[in-house]
Amino acid sequence: MFRSSLLYLAACLTAAASCARADEAWNAHVQATYVWQAKPAFDAAYTGPSSLVPWRETGYSFSATAAFGIRPWAGAELYFDPEVVQGKAMSGLHGLGGMTNGEQQKTSGTSPTFYRARLFLRQTWNLGGDLQPVASDMNQLAGSVASRRVVLTAGNLAVSDLFDANSQAHDARSQFLNWALVAHGAWDFAADARGYTWGAALEYYGGDWAVRAGRFLLPQESNGLPLDRHIFRYFGDQAEVEHHHAWFGQPGTVRLLAFRDRARMGSFRDALAAAAPDVGAVRRKRSKTGLGLSLDQALTGRAAVFARASRNDGQSETYAFAEIERSLSAGATLQVRASDTLGAAFVRNGLSQAHRDYLAAGGVGAFIGDGRLDYHPEQIVETYYRIGLGPHAAVSLDWQHIANPAYNGARGPVNVAGVRLHGQY
Repeated sequence: MFRSSLLYLAACLTAAASCARADEAWNAHVQATYVWQAKPAFDAAYTGPSSLVPWRETGYSFSATAAFGIRPWAGAELYFDPEVVQGKAMSGLHGLGGMTNGEQQKTSGTSPTFYRARLFLRQTWNLGGDLQPVASDMNQLAGSVASRRVVLTAGNLAVSDLFDANSQAHDARSQFLNWALVAHGAWDFAADARGYTWGAALEYYGGDWAVRAGRFLLPQESNGLPLDRHIFRYFGDQAEVEHHHAWFGQPGTVRLLAFRDRARMGSFRDALAAAAPDVGAVRRKRSKTGLGLSLDQALTGRAAVFARASRNDGQSETYAFAEIERSLSAGATLQVRASDTLGAAFVRNGLSQAHRDYLAAGGVGAFIGDGRLDYHPEQIVETYYRIGLGPHAAVSLDWQHIANPAYNGARGPVNVAGVRLHGQY
C-alpha cells in the first residue's frame, strides 16, 4: 500500500496538479508579470494638459502576487492575495481612452508598493445535477461543484473576478493588454485606483444558465485610492446573465451585463454651464448606468472568436475605469502550437455628445483633455504572439496601433510595441 501511495503521489506531481481528492484543503500559487512598452514620436497639431505626449516614450509595469487558499469548512473557500507592483506609465497615464497596458495601475510608481489585493470568502451550496471538476489555480481550490448551485462571494477582490469573464479577452497577464479588451470599455466598474474593491455578489448556476448580481464600494472621489464605505449611499451595482451553448459542436458563451454607479460625480453639461468647464467643481450625488454584451465562441479546438459591445449614459465623469462611453470590440485567437497563441483584435471607442462638447471647450477629465477636440472615434488594433516557455512561463510580443488617440483626429496615429514576461506556478 505504501508503494502504491508513492506512485500515486508521483503521478500527481508529474501532472503538476493536486492529488485528486474530493476537495483540495489548501493551495498556494504565485505569479509575476513584467510589461515593457515603447512608442515612437507621432504627429500632433497641438498638445494639452492631459494629452499623450507626441515624443518618443517608454513605460513599464511589474506585478507579483501570491495567492493562498484554504477550505475552512465544507463548501467554503477563503483566499488571501498579497501583491507588489512597480511601474512607470507613458505620459503619466494620460491621452487615451483605451490605455495600452492593462497591468498598469493608476497609482503605481517606480518604487515597489506592497499591499493586500484580495481577501475574500466564497461559499458554495450544491443543489444537484452533474458534478463538474474544478482545477487548482490562483484563487481556486481543486475539487468539484454541482451543475446546479448557489455561490456567495464576499470580501476584498476585483469585480472583474466575477463579471465579464470573456475567455479570450479578459487577462492582461496572458491575453490582450489594452484596457478596452480586458473588460467592457464603457463599464465604469467599482474599483479603487489599483483595481480592487470590497463587496459581495450572489450567483446561481443552473445547467447552461448563470445569473449573478453584486454591490461593491466605489472610491471616495473619481479614480481615487480610498474607498467610500457608505455602501448604502454610494455604490456600484452590477447584474449579469450568462448562457453557455454549443455551436456546430463547439462551446460558446453569451453574457449580458447591466451596471449602475451611485456617487458624487461631475456632470459634463453642468460643467459647461459654469464659468470654466471643470467637472470637479460641479460634483453632486448622481447615478451612471450602462449595458454590456459579450460573446466568446470556439470555432475549432485551436481557434476562437470574441466580441463585446458596451455603452453608458455618458452624462457624467469617468469614476473608476476608462474614459470610454461607447465601445465595440471583436477579435480572434489561434493556438499555433501546443504552447503558442496568436491573438488579433479591433476596438472602436466613442464618447457621448455631452463629453465631446466638454472636451472641445477645453475641459479635462481623469485621463484625457487636449485643450481642443477634432472628434473622431478612437480606433485600436492590437495583436500579440504568446510563446510558451514550459508549463509555467511565457513571453509575449505585442503591437498596438491607435488612430485618433483620446478621440482627437488632430493627433496621431500612435504605434505602441511591447514585450510581456509572465510566470505562474
